[in-house]
Amino acid sequence: MTVAAARALPDGATVFVGIGVPSTAANLARHTHAPGLVLIYESGTIGARPTRLPLSIGDGILAETADAVVSVPEIFSYWLQAGRIDIGFLGAAEVDRHANMNSTVIGDYRHPRVRLPGAGGAPEISSSCGEVFVVVRHSARTFVPKLGFVTTMGHGAGCGDRARLGLRGSGPTLVITDLGILRPDPHTCELILTSVHPGVSEADARAATGWDLVVSPDLATSPPPTGDELDVLRHLMATRGSAP
Repeated sequence: MTVAAARALPDGATVFVGIGVPSTAANLARHTHAPGLVLIYESGTIGARPTRLPLSIGDGILAETADAVVSVPEIFSYWLQAGRIDIGFLGAAEVDRHANMNSTVIGDYRHPRVRLPGAGGAPEISSSCGEVFVVVRHSARTFVPKLGFVTTMGHGAGCGDRARLGLRGSGPTLVITDLGILRPDPHTCELILTSVHPGVSEADARAATGWDLVVSPDLATSPPPTGDELDVLRHLMATRGSAP
C-alpha cells in the first residue's frame, strides 16, 4: 500500500501530507523516483526534507528542514484554498462508492456508537487540491454502501456534483488500499477496481467491499516492490521517532 502510494506521486508535484502512510509514502517517493517532490505539512512547513519520519505534523524535524515555515491560516488560505497544491492525501473511517468520506461518527450523529476524530482539514483538502489520493485499509467496515455521516465530499452522488458546487479540484482520483487500487469511473465517478496487489484476487477485494464492486475488464496486478524501494522503506521505518 505504501509503495503503491509512493509510486503515484510524480516528481516536482506539491503534496499536502498527513502523518502515517501518506508521510511515509511521500518520503519514500522523495528518496527514490521523485527527489523534487515538495512536501507541505498542515503545521505550516513548506518544502520539508526530513531525515527521518516525523512523529506528528508538529515534529521539529519538519521545521528544521523546510524551505519556509508559515502559519496554519496561511497554509489553508493562501496555499490550499487558492489552488496552489497539486495532490492531497486523505484517510477516513468510511468510504462510499463515490469516494465520499466519513471521519465524524459511526451511527446516529446525536447518539453515535463511535465518535471519530472529526473533519480536521479534510473537507478543504478534498475541495481545493488539484486531486486527492485516499489511503485506507480495505474492509467491508470501511467501504460501506451508505456513510453514517458525510464529513468530506468526494464525488457526491456522481460526476458533475463537484462542478455544480463550485469545488476547485478533481477530487479523489485514486483510492489506494492494502488489497489494490480503485479509480473513479470517468462516466459515473463510481469507484472501480483497476488493480490488485500481488497475492490478492478479485474475489478478495469484492468480499472486502460493502457494495457490488465494479471490476475493470483490464484488471491489472501491481508490480511488486523493488529491492531499492524496500531498502529505503525499511530505513525510513527504522528512523521513525529517532533523534536527528
